[in-house]
Amino acid sequence: MSANETVLNARITELEMKVAFQENALESLNQALIDQQFLIDKLERQLRHVAGKLQGMQASNIASLAEETPPPHY
Repeated sequence: MSANETVLNARITELEMKVAFQENALESLNQALIDQQFLIDKLERQLRHVAGKLQGMQASNIASLAEETPPPHY
């Protein structure tokens, strides 16, 4: 094997390692994105549930302090 072939083989090996690393990095990023989207979907469902509960709540029968009349001994 000539020196030129050795250099080319080393460059090919280096490129193959870089491609493998990039594929691994992309897969990791893709999985992180999937996990984040799952969490966002879950939080949106929870928020819709809470918003529905708040809309369904009836007004309290207790008056605010500003609306209360002073006690008779005032």
